[in-house]
Amino acid sequence: MGGQPIEPRNFNRSFATACAKADVRKIPVHATRKTCASILVAMGVHPRVAMQNLRHSQISVTMNVYGEVSSDATRKALKRLGKRLDS
Repeated sequence: MGGQPIEPRNFNRSFATACAKADVRKIPVHATRKTCASILVAMGVHPRVAMQNLRHSQISVTMNVYGEVSSDATRKALKRLGKRLDS
């Protein structure tokens, strides 16, 4: 990748090959950003850090992506909030 543009069809073929080698279901390339965001949420990464990693220009875009938080994460967050309010 010496600074040359990548032909989208070539990238898509490479991505399909990588999915096949990894034995994972082929998904649209853009969906990998959503997967990345979901993993970052699960890891507790601050939204601003995720914003930078995902190359979003506005935090609102990142927060919309982050909107789908698991119910387990929600329960943990509410328990932490409850403990903080009790102290």
